[in-house]
Amino acid sequence: MMKPVDSTVRAGKSGGAVTIETVADILERETLPLIEAWLVRVEKESDLTHVPLNHDERTGHLPHLINDVIKRLRLDAGTKAPISKAAAEHGDLRCKQGYTVAMMVEESRLLQVSIFTILHQNVTQLEFSALLPDVVTIADEVDAQLKEQMLRFMAAEKAERAKSK
Repeated sequence: MMKPVDSTVRAGKSGGAVTIETVADILERETLPLIEAWLVRVEKESDLTHVPLNHDERTGHLPHLINDVIKRLRLDAGTKAPISKAAAEHGDLRCKQGYTVAMMVEESRLLQVSIFTILHQNVTQLEFSALLPDVVTIADEVDAQLKEQMLRFMAAEKAERAKSK
């Protein structure tokens, strides 16, 4: 079951009204800036950029992973989260592209940093009562996605080694 979308209004510092949004709403609204902020961080990491990829090859998986985070945030408390199909596909893809496990862990870490930075940039619109539980949910979901990526990555690597023999 999904949580209802709930936004309210409160007074801002200048006295004007500020619409209060859920973390999921902010991530949904800020998906494209989030992806670009993530890419800027990735491009500063020489160990990630030594695998030459174009914009779509490097970022094409992110809308799906972010959407899975948003879906997870909207689940009712206690609902078991589904395994991310997008994460599994990403693990296969990165193996084919020549990534290492360490590179994938770094990409995942940068995704969390980028998500939390976007939330910080939108702090005046955040629904504070749900912020900490949602941060925990985000970290748990991104880590669960990384686990699924690693499982598929290692399976793809093993299959490649078996094919080489």
